[in-house]
Amino acid sequence: MLEKISNFVNDKEFRFTIYENQIHIINYKKIISLEDDKIIIQGNQRIINIKGNNFKLEKLLNEELLCIGQVQRIELQDA
Repeated sequence: MLEKISNFVNDKEFRFTIYENQIHIINYKKIISLEDDKIIIQGNQRIINIKGNNFKLEKLLNEELLCIGQVQRIELQDA
């Protein structure tokens, strides 16, 4: 049980969750581009390209982003 708690607390997996007009990204390595119509973020082994409209950075914490805007397309590629 202690191992499960430790894995939850120390989670380092790059991941993103899309909500209505929001994108939550955690454990990223680098923000490559943050523009009104596209966001490019690098994770450990992947790069995520998000295209859409009216993107704004709502929250920026250590290794955590929350962007708002209209998502039209998402592409993943190897880093």
